[in-house]
Amino acid sequence: MTTKRLRILVLVCSTRPNALGPGVGQWLTDTLGPSADLLGADLVPLAIGDLGLPFLDEEEHPSTGIHQHEHTRRWSRIVDGADGFVLVTPEYNYGMPATLKNALDYLGPEWAWKPVGFVSYGHTSAGTRAVQHAKQVVTTLRLVPLGATVALRIADAMQGDRLAPEARHADAAEGLLAELVRLARALAPMRERERTASVAGPLPGSYARPLGPDDAAEVTVLQRCCWMEESIVNDTLAIPALHESPADVRAWLADWQATGLWRDGRLLGMVRTRRTGTDLHVGRLAVAPDLRGLGVGRWLLRRAESAGEGAGRIVLSTGAASHRNIALYQRQGYELLPEAAEAGAVDLAKTVVAAA
Repeated sequence: MTTKRLRILVLVCSTRPNALGPGVGQWLTDTLGPSADLLGADLVPLAIGDLGLPFLDEEEHPSTGIHQHEHTRRWSRIVDGADGFVLVTPEYNYGMPATLKNALDYLGPEWAWKPVGFVSYGHTSAGTRAVQHAKQVVTTLRLVPLGATVALRIADAMQGDRLAPEARHADAAEGLLAELVRLARALAPMRERERTASVAGPLPGSYARPLGPDDAAEVTVLQRCCWMEESIVNDTLAIPALHESPADVRAWLADWQATGLWRDGRLLGMVRTRRTGTDLHVGRLAVAPDLRGLGVGRWLLRRAESAGEGAGRIVLSTGAASHRNIALYQRQGYELLPEAAEAGAVDLAKTVVAAA
C-alpha cells in the first residue's frame, strides 16, 4: 500500500451568514493540525459556500461521471483528490443542511470507498440528528461513516460570543482523526481498484497500477524478498536490488515506467520498462516467492512488452545461473545475446513484431 500523505477535506457545510460553522471548522483544523502531521495527513479546509454549486443542474446522472458544467468539474476534482472527509454540519429541522445534500448529490464514483467523519453542532441534540440523516445518504454513495463523532452543544461550546469547546471535545476530535486515518489507509486498495489507470490482474482480487515514488517502501521490501534467492543461486551479493535504500528506489521509480500488481494492500509483483533508442529495456521483474508458478511473472512480462510499440527489440537481463528465469524468458521468445553488459549476468532480447 502506498505511503503517500493522505488528503483529508474538512468541509464546512452551512452557508448561512454569520453561521457558527466556519469557527468550528477553524477550531477543528487548529486542534488537529499537529496530530494530522504526525499521522501523515494534510487537512484541507473548504466551505461549501465557496464552491458556487447551484441546485443540481447536470443533465447526466452523477454515476456516469459526465459533468457538463465547470462548477461540477471543479467539485469533482476536489472530491476525487481527497482520501477522506470531515463534514462540519449544523442541524436544521432534524436534518442536514440542503447545501450538504446538494453537494453530495452532484457526484457519484468520486465518493466511493472513502471514510467520512462528522463534527456537528446545534442546540438540544448538538446536531446529532443531522448526522443520522446524513449517514443514510453517504452510505448509498459508498462513503464509509466513522463510529467516532464530535458533537458540540452550542450552550456548552460558547463563552459569551466566543467559540470555546471543552477539552473533551478536543479529545473526541483526536479520536475521530485517528479513526479516519486508519480507515482511509485500509480502504486505499478499494479506491485504487476503481481508478481508470488500474486493470484487473491475473489472480482473483488483484489489480495492477502504475508505481510511483510513494510506493518506494513496498518496492524495497519486495526486491529484497525476491533477489535474496537470486543472490544464493548466483553466489553473489553484488546485486543492486538487494542494496538499494528506499531513497534509491524512490529515485528510479521517478525515472522508469513501473507497474505493480496489488491485492488487499500487498504488492505481489512488479516490472519496470524504459526506452533507450530503439530498445525497450525491461527490468526488475519480481513476483512474491509464495506466488511463484501461478503465471504472475508471465502476465507482468506481457504487460511490460505492451509498451514496446515502435521499438526494434525488447532487452532484459538476469543472473547467469538463474536458469529458471532464463527458461521463462526463452519460452516467451527471447534469445541469449553473445555478450552481457555486466559480469555474472546474461542479456536476452527478442524482436518486436509490428502489428499488421
